[in-house]
Parts: sequence; structure tokens; C-alpha cells
Amino acid sequence: MNALLRLLRYAAPYRLRLVWAIVAMLVYAVASAFLAAQIKEILDSVLPRREHVWRVAIAIVCAYLFKGLGGYFSNYLMADVGQRVVRDLRNRLHAHMLSQSASFFSRRSTGQLLSRITNDVGQVQHVVAETIGDLLQESLALVGYGVLLFYYDARLALVCMTGAPIIVYPLAKLGRRLRKTTRRSQEALEQLSHVAGESFAGHRIVKAFGAERREGAKFEAASSQLYRTNMTVTLIVSVLPPLMELLGGFAIAGALYYGSREIASGRLTTGEFTAFIAALLLMYGPVKKLSRVNASLQQAIAAAERVFEVLDRHTEVVEKPGAAALAPFCRALEFDDVVFAYEDGHSRPILRGVSFTAQGGEMIAIVGRSGAGKTTLINLIPRFYDVTGGAIRIDGVDIRDVTLASLRAQIGIVTQETVLFDDTIARNIAYGRPDAPREAVEAAARAAHAHDFIQALPEGYQTTIGERGQRLSGGQRQRVAIARALLKDSPLLILDEATSSLDTESEHLVQEALVNLMKNRTAFVIAHRLSTIRRADAILVVDRGRIVEVGRHDDLLARSGSLYARLYELQLLEGRRPGDKPIAPVAVAHDGRRERIESE
Repeated sequence: MNALLRLLRYAAPYRLRLVWAIVAMLVYAVASAFLAAQIKEILDSVLPRREHVWRVAIAIVCAYLFKGLGGYFSNYLMADVGQRVVRDLRNRLHAHMLSQSASFFSRRSTGQLLSRITNDVGQVQHVVAETIGDLLQESLALVGYGVLLFYYDARLALVCMTGAPIIVYPLAKLGRRLRKTTRRSQEALEQLSHVAGESFAGHRIVKAFGAERREGAKFEAASSQLYRTNMTVTLIVSVLPPLMELLGGFAIAGALYYGSREIASGRLTTGEFTAFIAALLLMYGPVKKLSRVNASLQQAIAAAERVFEVLDRHTEVVEKPGAAALAPFCRALEFDDVVFAYEDGHSRPILRGVSFTAQGGEMIAIVGRSGAGKTTLINLIPRFYDVTGGAIRIDGVDIRDVTLASLRAQIGIVTQETVLFDDTIARNIAYGRPDAPREAVEAAARAAHAHDFIQALPEGYQTTIGERGQRLSGGQRQRVAIARALLKDSPLLILDEATSSLDTESEHLVQEALVNLMKNRTAFVIAHRLSTIRRADAILVVDRGRIVEVGRHDDLLARSGSLYARLYELQLLEGRRPGDKPIAPVAVAHDGRRERIESE
């Protein structure tokens, strides 16, 4: 019930609408009870003696009018409050997810997260928009009918209601079981979303490896699991109405037995008893509806618990209270004995004792074997993760002491896996500066060598490029990403394998664009191809989470047995074809710049 109470707190801003909805429900309940009461007048006065015919007729019409108005306004206002609550909850859930650190997303698939926003919140939407309204409205109607029963004959009313407490225990037990089963159903639906999303995202690989049947079998297994749990839910829900009908049957039987004796003794008129039975029968509809309301509430509580599980999870990257905005970068970025390990507490540190300083305007290259910790290192700069030990300082200020927005505003990122959005090219380029004028967007595209291919597209800069930019080639996507970073104009730049997956022609264009991007900026570059970082002011060689070598390209090559030299030689060997001549030693000019590698 804690989840339900938390859910209802979201309705607090809309309390005025709730008050009017409850007023409308009271009108509905009073009108319903009044209609039942008219049966006595019809049987005792209208039919036998034709008395008060018009008064009763007009009263019935008015009662139905007010009942209809009460039902309409209560349903509309409750649905309005419910939709507003669900909108606020969904918006908060989405914003909360986006505020989480990178580790949150690394442990969950996109399908699982989307399931919380769509399926779980959708389940909550039904109960807030409809079920709670039904609960209040039908409960008030039951109160009205109950008052009428006690007004006619309190003892008879007590006889009819003696069985009500008996049904409470099985209802409560079934409700708890229903909540657990509904949670399993939501988890099965989440798994189904995950399997479908994964197969759709990797559809090319699925087709290339002929794995359609295999993926289909995975989906069918998840679908079957969902079917079984849903049928269990249906079984539990379907048991409730027959139980209520059985209770109603006992109540009617008891009323007939007792009522016949009361009529025979003259203590009840036929009209009163008929009105009593009518009110009792009219109670059946609300009671049956309330049994289904209980089932819906249990399902919604299970979904709300899953939603609040995410909302109660707080990112490990926390902005300090009263954090100040970071001043514009101008001098140096420093790693001071940085240690990093994932928060699960079981993994060994990914980075250990990392220390270096990048002066303003320098290009710092980071190289090493796969899994050495290169990408983790640069992910610490924008605080996608927080350091476990040590500190990262920008112009002497610990980045944990400044606001995240001001820190990330000074960092531009271009990665190997280019992330573009299903929007126009112009809006993708202006993603970091939505208010940028068209001239600035085009200038950034020209500097990124993207203007020509954009102009050749059917709608130019207004061309929609599809999900993740699928309508563009790899090189085109990368140049759009570079244009986006250029337009943001951040003093700090991170390039993570920005050219490793491109063909030679595309790489040449992207390299030229990157040269324009890195001008007058402090750049951190991870490059798979070591030949692309020869101009770096410093190269950090990372191995097993430590910086094992630091220097310029030529200096590192000249060191005997250096890891950098071995990596460089391996890449040269990878590029050789059978029959090629042996590779000559690396030639280094006197001014310290490598001139070229020649074959003998």
C-alpha cells in the first residue's frame, strides 16, 4: 500500500479537481439511492391508488438526470486527474533515468528501461485514471444503498450483510497473490521488450548469420512465459465475481425468508420490502465492480513498485549541494593519482594511480591494448563516472565541486559509435546549441567537410536522417557529429576512436575535419590506428589500468622494448600483404618528427 500512497501524492497538485469529482460522485450516489426509494412510492401509492403520479414521474426523470451528470463529471474529472498524474510520473521517470550515471545504463538494456516507462506506467495509468474513480464512486453508491436498507429495516439489513466479513479474507489473500503474479507478468513483458528490441537493433547481423529462427524462438519463449503469467492473473481475477455472486445469493435468500415473515406480521409493507430488495439487488453491481477494482489496484501496486524502484535508485554521480559553476577552461586539466572501480564492490580497479597534466591547447593521445582502460579514463572527465580515489582538476578545481551542467558544457565529444537522432541534419548539428543561427550551422558543416554532401541531399539541411542516422553512410554520420562538436565550440574535446571504422576515403575527410575541430582546443584522443596520433603533444600508454609510458611519438618509438613500439610494429605487420619486403627500422629525423616508414 505504500506504493499506492506514494502514487496518490502525485495527485496533490490537482486536489481541486478531485474535490469537484467527489462532489459529482456524491450527486451520483444520492440520485442512485433516491431512484431505489421511488419503488416504494410506486408500489404503495402510484399503482394501487394512482396518487402522486406526476410527482414521482418528474422525480424519477430528475434523479436520472442528476445521476447522469454526476457520473459524467466524476468520470471526466477523475480521468483528467489520472492522466495528469501519469504524465507527471512518466516525465519524472524519464528525467530520472537520464540523470543516472553511465553504469546505470550499462546494467540495463534499452528494452528494459522502455518497459518501465511504457508498460509499467501504462498499468498505473489505468488504475489512476479509472480504477480509483470507480472505487470512490461505487463505494459512495454502496453507502447510499446501505443507508436506504437500514432506513427500511435495520434488522433485515444486518441479516443481509452478515456474510460480508466472510468474503474479506479470501479477497485479501487473492489480492496478495495477484500482486505477486502481476509483478512476474510485468517482468515477462520487460523480457519480451528486451528480446524484441535487441533483435530489431541487430537485424543486419541476424539476417547475415541466418539467425531469424533462433531469434524467433527466443521471442516465442518470452511470449509463452508472458502468456502463462497473464493467464494466472486472469484466473485469479475471474474467481472474484463468482465469490461476490455467491455472497449476494445468500443475502437475497436471507432477505426473502426474513422479509416474508415481516410482511405477514404487518411490520413491512409490500412496497417497502420491494424497495428493500431492489436496493439490495442494485448493490450487486457496485459490489461486483469493486471486486474487479481490487484486482486492478493490486496490479497497479505491482507496477508502481517497479516504477518507484527506479525512482528510488540514485546515481553515484551526485552534484554537491551548492556546487558552483565551472569557470571557462584556460590553463590545465590534471589527473591526480586517480583510481576507479565499478560500484558493485566486487570488481578490481579498472584504473590505478593515473596521474598526468594536460596543458591548455595540447593534444593528448591515449593508446593501449583493448581493455586497458582507455575509454574509462576519458569517461571520468565529463563525470559519466566518478573517481573512486584521487581527483581530476580543471584549472585547480576538483570537478566534483562544480555543477555537472557547467562541466559538460565545456566538453565536446566525438565517438566511434556516432549517435545521431531521428531528426533533420540541421537540428542534429545544432543539438548542443539549439538556438544557433542557420549561418553558424552551415559554417560548422563546412569546417567538418559535410556541407557538400548535405547540399546534395533531397532536402538539404532539412533532410530527416532516420534512427541513429541510418540514412547516412558511416563517414557522413561522423562528419555530422564533428560539425555538432564544432558548433558547440567547447574548449575541451574528447575523440574516442573517431576514425577506426571508416574506409580510407572517408577517414581522410574525417581526419581533415578533426584537424579543424582540434584547433585551439585541448584534445584527448583515443586512436586505434597509431599513425593518426603522430602529432600529439604527449602520448599516454595505458596497460592494465596504469600509465606505463609517456612521451612523444618519436621518443616512444626510440625506447628499447617499449610497449608503444611493440603496438606500432604489430599494426605495421597487420597492414602487410604476402610477398611484401621486410619493414625497415623506423627513421627519426633530427628535429624529433618521424618522416616515414620505408621498405627495403
